[in-house]
Amino acid sequence: MKLTIRYFASIRETLAVAQEIVEVDAGQITIHGLRERLIARGPRVADVLDFSRAVRVAVNHEMVGDTFVLRQDSEVAFFPPVTGG
Repeated sequence: MKLTIRYFASIRETLAVAQEIVEVDAGQITIHGLRERLIARGPRVADVLDFSRAVRVAVNHEMVGDTFVLRQDSEVAFFPPVTGG
């Protein structure tokens, strides 16, 4: 399944990437499962997406929780709980 992943604020700054396309080899995956796969990529991702951190998630511009099941071509946005300026 192809997903567009967008990162905002301090998450984007730490990872030095604003957006990426991710191919997930699964028929279904939850936000929790996606975070686990992204965290497994390495220490920088693990640091900013760790489950102990407060990270907000939106799918197709709607706030969702960790049990939300993703669909093909969804846009997933990760951002810290307080953003703006």
